[in-house]
Amino acid sequence: MAPTDIVALVDAGDFAAAGKLIDAGLAQHGLTSDQRMALEFQRERMRRILIDFSLDEAGARARLRRDIPDLDDAEFARWDAAGLIEARVIDGQRRWFNRGPSNLYRLSEEARKRRATPPKFNDSPLEAAHPHHAEVRDAALAGGARAAAPRRVRVTQSLTVDADAVPAGETVRAWIPYPRALPGQQEDIRFVASVPAGHAIAPDTTLQRTVYLEAPAVAGTPTAFSISYELTTFGQYVAIDPDRVVAAEITPELAPFVAERAPHVVFNDAMRLKSAQVLAGETNPYRIAQKLFASVDALPWAGAREYSTISNISQHALEQGHADCGQQTLLLITLLRMNGIPARWQSGWIFSDGAYNNMHDWGWMYLAPYGWVPMDVTFGRLPGAGDALAGFYLGGMDAYRIAFNDDWSRELVPAKQHVRSETVDLQRGEAEWAGGNLYFDQWDYGFEWQLLPPDADERT
Repeated sequence: MAPTDIVALVDAGDFAAAGKLIDAGLAQHGLTSDQRMALEFQRERMRRILIDFSLDEAGARARLRRDIPDLDDAEFARWDAAGLIEARVIDGQRRWFNRGPSNLYRLSEEARKRRATPPKFNDSPLEAAHPHHAEVRDAALAGGARAAAPRRVRVTQSLTVDADAVPAGETVRAWIPYPRALPGQQEDIRFVASVPAGHAIAPDTTLQRTVYLEAPAVAGTPTAFSISYELTTFGQYVAIDPDRVVAAEITPELAPFVAERAPHVVFNDAMRLKSAQVLAGETNPYRIAQKLFASVDALPWAGAREYSTISNISQHALEQGHADCGQQTLLLITLLRMNGIPARWQSGWIFSDGAYNNMHDWGWMYLAPYGWVPMDVTFGRLPGAGDALAGFYLGGMDAYRIAFNDDWSRELVPAKQHVRSETVDLQRGEAEWAGGNLYFDQWDYGFEWQLLPPDADERT
């Protein structure tokens, strides 16, 4: 970890002062490699923040005028003052988040109505009542097992480094996410092929699992990597009776999942106040979870800055008043753990039987006597669903998702030599060469999928 005073200066937008302290720190004798890397990362964090906050006021206004041609100064000032167009001051200059103008339409009904054309949001079809929810519930109840409604899918994921991002002849190293076998959730994983053909699959015990590949950079040519695989995914449904739920016995196996884990899960005064306001003395663990779930679900979704730039993600979500899926999930995990309910992270990719796909984060919580049950606070309470299905995503999960990560911020196999582009999650992949990390602006990624018959297997 970097010194807290430097982290605080970066968070406060005083990059000039932070830079001086970083220079002084790096000039000290006897630094360990970890200390040096931590200091250097704070400089890199400032660079990444400037990439995210790339708009000046004229640029932010111009973005909004694409959709609101007659935008006036008073409207912009009012929305900005309300924090609806995310901005921050860096070294005395106010800068706007490059996704702030588009996020505005997620956060403000007034802004949505002012658009020349209605906004089209890229949301999963499963974020509202859908026949698949009833399919999962009905199959689970009929079969007496929580895993139900399987889908067989073939996936190709790619990572393509820009031409000349790496000097010709140098080795480009890439890590592409790959699923673990999780009984009852994702099974029968079969690796099909990779480009280049040589590859190394991390052990199944790796909590952020990848396929590792290498290729030489060629002048004027992108360096392309891809993997293809098949697996079977399952929906989940647990019919929870609140009156049966009791406080879990915190065994050594469960203890890590009720503990703080800095920097993103910290039981501070702001979290305690939020919890007290929401729970109002509730003691039943399931009803505690319901109330906390509803409070985080009430935060509107909005596109987020890169996680590596945020010093405490759950606190950031609480302060911003809007969040994306990973920020919502970490906030809910923090609040649940603080109330003695074990909670853990999961993330990967979601897809559909149509055109929709996206990165996504969700979680699991432990309720006695039911054990671990899924929770997806971003999908939240389903609009348009009846009482039996509205709360599907607190104890249930659809089959249209692949988990790559069973924790956040875990070491890759083989380990990276340089700092990661994504220090928390792992869905797009990672890339580097001997000269340093390759950040997201130096490569692109892809996810393609094909639903197969449930018993499809080319081996037979």
